[in-house]
Amino acid sequence: MIRAMRTAASGMLAQQMQVDTIANNIANVNTTSFKKDALAFRSLLYRTFREPGAITAGNLMNPTGLQVGSGAEISSSIKMHVQGDLEPTGNELDVAINGPGFFRVRLSNGEFRYTRDGTFRKDANGDMVTVDGYRLEPSINIPIDAQTISIAQDGTVTVTQAGGGTKEAGQVLLIRFANPAGLKAVGSNLFSETLSSGIATPQTPGLNGMGFLRNGFRERSNVQIVDELIELIQAQRNYEVNSRTIRVGDEMLQQVSNLVR
Repeated sequence: MIRAMRTAASGMLAQQMQVDTIANNIANVNTTSFKKDALAFRSLLYRTFREPGAITAGNLMNPTGLQVGSGAEISSSIKMHVQGDLEPTGNELDVAINGPGFFRVRLSNGEFRYTRDGTFRKDANGDMVTVDGYRLEPSINIPIDAQTISIAQDGTVTVTQAGGGTKEAGQVLLIRFANPAGLKAVGSNLFSETLSSGIATPQTPGLNGMGFLRNGFRERSNVQIVDELIELIQAQRNYEVNSRTIRVGDEMLQQVSNLVR
């Protein structure tokens, strides 16, 4: 009974982390370009009472053996880099990626971070920056006399100046990773490069399988509320069943205790 209680407790801890993950997904349902998290489970160690294939008393082979597991745990989490819906904003500096790829931004300490959040703004110098002030790389400067700003699908930024002429202000590049799921989420819609993600490779939008840009749009979160609620109900039921197992084990121990009285 003690083994059963510890096994059930491991299941409750795993389901608690599942609920925590679902809660974070639901909380970010309106976060621009948010990618939902999913957990992977694995079984804990097994105790082998009889080896599969062991010789039986009749000099025959045991076909299955006897093994008892000791519970479950969370093995890993993964960011589901599935395309979110694109919605129009009407803001000429908003850019959504339709397909694979990330924007690269530079932090104040010079380090690079990567994001799919294309809600850009202009800073005091006219540079395109994120809502937190991180500068887009490669840097794009919008002239002070720019009347309109247009960002093409291939990332070319064109501005209309006061005299009526047009001018190219630069080009937005996208970054490709061999394993986007290996990026480390650091908050604020940003990711950092890791050994698992591979090296950041700049690409022109729309070429070599990269996504293309949609000016005046933003990418919504890929969280589906209905799916999250279903998973939440399942996690709750699994948690309840594991707690019931602990209760049953406790009742069995009470029965044993009563036998010796």
